[in-house]
Amino acid sequence: MIRTPLRPLARILEARAKGENPDAIERENIRIRHEQMRDRARKRAEGRLLVLGVMFTCAFAVIGGRMGVLAHSEPAEPRTSVAGAQILAQRADIVDRRGRIMATNFETHSLYAQPPQMIDPERAARELVKIFPDLKEERLLKDFTGKRKFLWIKKKLSPEQKQAVHDIGEPGLLFGPREMRLYPNGKLAAHVLGGASFGREGVHAAEVIGVAGIEKFYDERLRDPALGHKPLELSLDLSVQAATERVLHGGMSLMNARGAAAILMDVRSGEVISIASLPDFDPNDRPRPPTEGNPGDSPLFNRAVQGVYELGSTFKIFAVAQAMELGLINPDTMIDTKGPLRWGKYRIRDFHNYGAELSATKVIVKSSNIGTARIAQMIGAKRQQEFLESLGFFEPTPLEMVEAKGGTPLLPPKWSELSAMTISYGHGLSASPLHLASAYATLANGGNRVVPTLLKQEGPATGPRVLSRASSQKALAMLRKVVTEGTASFGEVPGYAVGGKTGTADKPKEQGGGYYEDKVIATFASVFPAHDPKYVLVVTLDEPVETSGEIPRRTAGWTAVPVAAEIIRRIAPLLGLRPEIEPGELAGITLTSN
Repeated sequence: MIRTPLRPLARILEARAKGENPDAIERENIRIRHEQMRDRARKRAEGRLLVLGVMFTCAFAVIGGRMGVLAHSEPAEPRTSVAGAQILAQRADIVDRRGRIMATNFETHSLYAQPPQMIDPERAARELVKIFPDLKEERLLKDFTGKRKFLWIKKKLSPEQKQAVHDIGEPGLLFGPREMRLYPNGKLAAHVLGGASFGREGVHAAEVIGVAGIEKFYDERLRDPALGHKPLELSLDLSVQAATERVLHGGMSLMNARGAAAILMDVRSGEVISIASLPDFDPNDRPRPPTEGNPGDSPLFNRAVQGVYELGSTFKIFAVAQAMELGLINPDTMIDTKGPLRWGKYRIRDFHNYGAELSATKVIVKSSNIGTARIAQMIGAKRQQEFLESLGFFEPTPLEMVEAKGGTPLLPPKWSELSAMTISYGHGLSASPLHLASAYATLANGGNRVVPTLLKQEGPATGPRVLSRASSQKALAMLRKVVTEGTASFGEVPGYAVGGKTGTADKPKEQGGGYYEDKVIATFASVFPAHDPKYVLVVTLDEPVETSGEIPRRTAGWTAVPVAAEIIRRIAPLLGLRPEIEPGELAGITLTSN
């Protein structure tokens, strides 16, 4: 910028020539310069004030808009953000095959104390005990008046409990937001769901983790934020599950049983439609594992999956089916049943004397141990091993539950000819009811291996072929006759053509070896409808005793069979099965293998 000189030479000389005062020119120029400087400063200040005014106006507009939004929104307790790893609390829902909720999340609060902030610890302890009777007033008072600065009191509160604590008015009692796992159906399907608990915990969040059942098996999937909106869809049907558990509970009581299990499986897809174990528990309040006694007596023990038992005569159909598959016999082949059958120092006897011989069909219908053992001798130990292994009896079932790994079958250390004979009628090999259901499903669907699953499937799952369709059909016909003519006569359900096989096995002693004389495991493995199998139902009762007659009766025909029949009667309509007239046999038509 070019500045005008205060004493311009030309004007000074001109002023001197005219006799004027040159200093007046300088004073005037100084005045003009100062006025110009003030004008520039004023304009600069006015510009700054304008910008500042615009900024204040925008700020007040934003604050006013935010206040308006908050005034029209739901009130929420502010949460303090803390540094560190975030605790993920959200967990995906679990639903049944029809989309009905089995496990979901529920917003609640935890209760903790900060003793340094408490005004009246004695009153707080006294009032808390009134709200939570399980707490000890002396212990609370000791914690409140000691050196502790933080104390958990309750991890989960109901709305009523929270309000009651709030009414105490103690500033040292504080609430933390929580998300807990809720099982709205209570005990229903408890062993399948298992339960959940808190993992990592903070004041303002807690990690929900699975502790058992399918909750633990799919823990990572249920906690995955990318899948939090997508529920885990199970194969179970809640209506069928409820009916099964209700009838099983009643049957367990009527038969004076110590425990019970039932499994319903789709023979084509392997979907488990219902699975029950009694006694059970409420996963909302999961009990602690037992520290003493027999673990099998705990309600946490899943008899359907973890229970490994000798399943008795339910195994006989496998021996007969394999022998038919190998071409060793046909349904009309006569089998020597003279007894007792001697093998070294051992004797194999039948429950009744069935005469010198029975047809293969009658061996199953009458449930002859001797006849089945003779057939096992024809098959041989090695081939029997291979067949039972192909049915899945040599390894735990791959069901989507952590407990399934515990159901490892118990096999004989040496598979001798005697082992083959006793195993053929269900003694000497122990397996779970789930193993049995899977094997019967394989037998019923035409001979393709079935793997049980708790996840909903889109269609049939075709596994490797274990048995020809012709042998499968012949075995099913035998199972049907067990109900119409044999030991499972109480299993008939009009319109649904039930077929099946009973099994009564002496219960082994927990210690010292040997078997109880008056305690059994009673099992009925059924298929329905027998002429077009769709479902397999296995019912097992632990130590049942039917006492309606003069003599106590413990066999499966008197105990497990009536319970299974009532379950089928209740659930068949729920499964969409209509009662049908059973088709008769067509003369002159012979089944052939495909």
